[in-house]
Amino acid sequence: MNIFTRKQFQPDYNNLVKAALNIKAQRMPLYDHIIDDFIVEGVLQKGDAEIYCSDDAIRQLIKRRVDCFRILGYDTVSFECGFGDAMEGSGALSGATEGCIKSMDDFKKYPWESVFPTYFDKYDKRFRVLGEVMPEGMKAIGGAGFGVFENVQDLVGYQNLCYIKMDDPELYSILFVKIGDIMLEVWAEIIKRYNDTFCVYRMGDDLGFKSSTLISKEDIINNVLPQYKKIISYIKNTTGKPFLLHSCGNLFDVMDDIIEIAGINAKHSNEDVIAPFSDWVDRYGDRIALFGGLDCDVLYQSSHDEIKMKTEQIIDYAYKRCGFAFGTGNSVPDYIPLDNYLVMNEAARIARGE
Repeated sequence: MNIFTRKQFQPDYNNLVKAALNIKAQRMPLYDHIIDDFIVEGVLQKGDAEIYCSDDAIRQLIKRRVDCFRILGYDTVSFECGFGDAMEGSGALSGATEGCIKSMDDFKKYPWESVFPTYFDKYDKRFRVLGEVMPEGMKAIGGAGFGVFENVQDLVGYQNLCYIKMDDPELYSILFVKIGDIMLEVWAEIIKRYNDTFCVYRMGDDLGFKSSTLISKEDIINNVLPQYKKIISYIKNTTGKPFLLHSCGNLFDVMDDIIEIAGINAKHSNEDVIAPFSDWVDRYGDRIALFGGLDCDVLYQSSHDEIKMKTEQIIDYAYKRCGFAFGTGNSVPDYIPLDNYLVMNEAARIARGE
């Protein structure tokens, strides 16, 4: 059966909550970290979205995104608002700037007090609209976009951060503490204002690349993970909701520490060039949930038959072994052929009995 000829999907966010708590959900949930706007619009042109007619562009865009996730059989919608636009002088993470903090003097002069009010001036309406337009049974997974390491890089730049590590160890350490403090302040307000909108919270913070972590294991343990723990402990203790870490790269040297120190409930992001998804399940599935599965390169390059076969193999292996939500190993960018993505989605929904 084609996804667009099915009866309207009825989401139930409890499936994703159970999976995130490392419990096998009655209906296997789907999860993708990001679905690009280009893919969203392609789905809606083929599908039966209930278009929200309004002059309010933000409301319409968010409603269309929610419609897309519902049509495709997701119990939740992935949604977050990043810190970047709220931090003056940011952009070094993407290479748009070279970094605005290079010295302790820069750090002391930086307008840290402006980040919190700027964040909510920019994003309060988006979070409120999200809560208003989701259908019955659907909630969001997300929160404040980007993580501790990426937010530090956004103000400093990766190369400059490496220089600071050698030239000014004190500045290197307090950068992580300061970002952690500001993130905690923002997260606390998100929970206060929008907690009913979210069922699972998450942080996206890429700590590695294909062969190793981007900074040393010791630096991650001493500088990044204490900030994770501070934020995640507050979120879990305040809301009782599970927390997912999205982090790309070869993290095997620090995964035990991430689980034990940070206290994550679930992990997302995998690439076959690092390890097949089954390796993540075998290594960590007894302690945390694993989301994702299908490598984005496979989704981009493979035939429809190969995508179906790989999807079925991943689901058959992971669904019975750990808390699991199926999707891509990373996200659905605009270069993924729409038909390839729809083949993956259809195969997953057939595998769960639809």
